[in-house]
Order: sequence, then structure tokens, then C-alpha cells
Amino acid sequence: MGAGKSTVGRELASLLGLEYVDSDAVIEARTGVSIPWIFDLEGEAGFRTREAAVIDELTRRDGVVLATGGGAVTTPANRDLLGARGVVVYLYTPVSVQLQRTRHDTNRPLLQSDDPEARLQALLAERDPLYREVADVVVETTGGRARSVARRIIEALQGQAS
Repeated sequence: MGAGKSTVGRELASLLGLEYVDSDAVIEARTGVSIPWIFDLEGEAGFRTREAAVIDELTRRDGVVLATGGGAVTTPANRDLLGARGVVVYLYTPVSVQLQRTRHDTNRPLLQSDDPEARLQALLAERDPLYREVADVVVETTGGRARSVARRIIEALQGQAS
């Protein structure tokens, strides 16, 4: 959360001449409601079921930069699909930076708690090993603008290809 997946994803797609797709935006477009609304009505489990179906569909497409929601990696099938069907980039962001970037955002259901920092710490502890398990490249997003982070991703991917 707050790593810059959407912003960096758009920049990366632009630099690579690819289509940008955000799985959360696809879910919202298809349901006609926001992610928080889905969480309220169906809970996290209901949302994760919808998310898995969309990720299965979107990972079948070629020529896209796909940004998933931060919790997509918590579903084993998503990790399998992402790893098998694409190149996975983990945008690592320390909790202090996540907190700064998300502190005024009310569109993040998992942060609607009395202690958002503790919640982010718990989410990172749960998700970081999963991200690292599936990631082809890990890039820290604390420094630089989205375009410079996207360029670092390209450089890291080119370094792997050599």
C-alpha cells in the first residue's frame, strides 16, 4: 500500500510502449462500485475471490503492465499465475513511507483502523516474504519520481537478461 504501483505502472507502461492495466480498476468498472464498498458488502474474502478471477484473466494478456492490489500476493493461485505468466516487480516501500503516502486516503479499507502504522507493519510482515517469493525484481520506491523508479525497473530487468 502506498508503494506507487499505479503511478509507477503507468510510467513503466509508457516507457515500454505497453498498455497499462490496474486490476482494482477493472474490478471497480465491472462491479460499478468501489473497492471499499466491496469490502463492506462481501468482506475481504469476497473481494479476494473477485480479484483472483480478474488476475487470472488479465495475466493471459500479452503486452500489458499489470498493477495489482497490494494483497493480491496473499492468494497462492495469484502468486502462481503472476509468476508463471509474467515478470513480477515488487515495489518495496518501508512502512514509514507507506504511512506518509496513505495518511489522508480513505479509499483503503485495510487501513481504516485505530492504528494504521501497526496495521501496515502487520501487512508488510505478512506480505513481504510472499512478494519476494514471486518477484523477479525488487525495487525500492522511497527515492525519486515515478519515472525514475520505472527506469530503475527497466535497468534491473535488462541486467537480468544479460
